[in-house]
Amino acid sequence: MNTPPPDPSSRPARLDVGVVGAGRVGPALAASLALAGHRPVAVSGVSDASRRRAASLLPDVPLVTPDEVLGRAQLVLLTVPDDALPGLVAGLVETGAVRPGQLLVHTSGRYGTKVLDPVVRAGGLPLALHPVMTFTGTPVDVQRLAGCSFGVTAPEELRLAAQALVIEMGGEPEWIAEEARPLYHAALALGSNHLVTLVAQAMDLLRTAGVDAPDRMLGPLLGASLDNALRSGDAALTGPVSRGDAGTVAAHIEQLHAHAPQTLPGYRAMARATADRALSHGLLKPELAEDLLDVLAEPPHPRTDPPPTDPPRTDQPPTDPPPTDPPHSGGPGPTDPTGGTE
Repeated sequence: MNTPPPDPSSRPARLDVGVVGAGRVGPALAASLALAGHRPVAVSGVSDASRRRAASLLPDVPLVTPDEVLGRAQLVLLTVPDDALPGLVAGLVETGAVRPGQLLVHTSGRYGTKVLDPVVRAGGLPLALHPVMTFTGTPVDVQRLAGCSFGVTAPEELRLAAQALVIEMGGEPEWIAEEARPLYHAALALGSNHLVTLVAQAMDLLRTAGVDAPDRMLGPLLGASLDNALRSGDAALTGPVSRGDAGTVAAHIEQLHAHAPQTLPGYRAMARATADRALSHGLLKPELAEDLLDVLAEPPHPRTDPPPTDPPRTDQPPTDPPPTDPPHSGGPGPTDPTGGTE
């Protein structure tokens, strides 16, 4: 006879969970904690989209003000944009909303726990749990948390609590030092956010070239490239830059200049970075690199200085200056750079 799995709500140390900021992240994390037996009790959201997300992922959880969220919850998720986090923390502390012993968790990649210092002074317990995942604001996000890494920063005495929360959400904790948070976040933005831009630009160019389904064409190629890069790093480099095909790269630049000039700065920058890495790893032959880098160099800017004039001749007597209107004679006065008069 099979024994039924234990009811998650019967586990010890279940917490009342609140969410301040019903963006794409907060409701998904709260829903994941609910699957582990915690109890979402309150959520705050302002926009219609936030309210829809909360209703979808946290049905029957009341929408209240941020202060009320803190008044009802033992564990509070602060899931607002990075730039808004310091102001939110300061405001919650100033209004006396933070209670001693209350867990306040932010999900910003940029910040560690130092941004929560006002919370600590008010007796709260600070955690930084950043899910390394892109969110859609739909129930699929909860499934994607399975196996997702979390960048975790926590005081030593709260490391076990941080680890337990991440594991309960299906994630894997990766400890990030306070001072390393900005660099850690820059790495993720470079790999994820810029990838979206590159893929979108590639699809635009394929449409311009007449491809009806650029996503279908790119999918297998990009999937293989990503897999190879994660497995082999720079050894996975292929293409005209790593081969030193300066003529092909020149043709690319010519076509981009004609059809999508806005993509040229990014193409040149990424091609130069690729060439540098290929050269340093022995993939690009030094004798081919010079021509390639010449092709990738920025074109000279057109000269905007006035052309030089010949110096005045000294073999002729000087001429008197042309007469000018006497001051206040009613004639035109000196002009300012905008064309008006003083």
